[in-house]
Amino acid sequence: MRRTERYSAKGSANSLWHIYKTVPFLKVTKNFIVIQISRYTPFIPMKNFLFRTFLKMEVGQKTSFALMVMPDVMFPERIKIGDNSVIGYNTTILAHEYLIDEYRIGDVVIGKNVLVGANTTILPGIEIGDGAIVSAASLVNCDIPAGAFAGGNPVKIIFTKEEMAARTKKDMIE
Repeated sequence: MRRTERYSAKGSANSLWHIYKTVPFLKVTKNFIVIQISRYTPFIPMKNFLFRTFLKMEVGQKTSFALMVMPDVMFPERIKIGDNSVIGYNTTILAHEYLIDEYRIGDVVIGKNVLVGANTTILPGIEIGDGAIVSAASLVNCDIPAGAFAGGNPVKIIFTKEEMAARTKKDMIE
């Protein structure tokens, strides 16, 4: 189960209909503008500056966001990414989800030296451990342990850290 906080949506409309009761309109507007600028800029240090300064995301040193990465527009401050990680092209990192009768908010923690492939979606309440690799076009709906190689929709562990080490050792012997 993902680590999310659940809030009931009261009234006759779905939870997204009441969005500005959960997050201020001006915050969403500012975040949207900053994210759109960052999605198109080819300058990685500028993206990191925008994310740290205006979105209050925790972004590690030498972390790289590829073109078109979309961090959560409503709760980007709930995203933490470690040093030297790569977030691939057009990846979406969500810290919220609005449902019919409730909405959920959860921290997303991506470790150090993590590679997230292009077109991946990371759901709220997820942790991706240090040194993990997530293949392109994955839906990350559960935690990924440190050093693992995972992929798919929904994501599955393809190799654990130990299996990858054994495989590398075997390849070196041959």
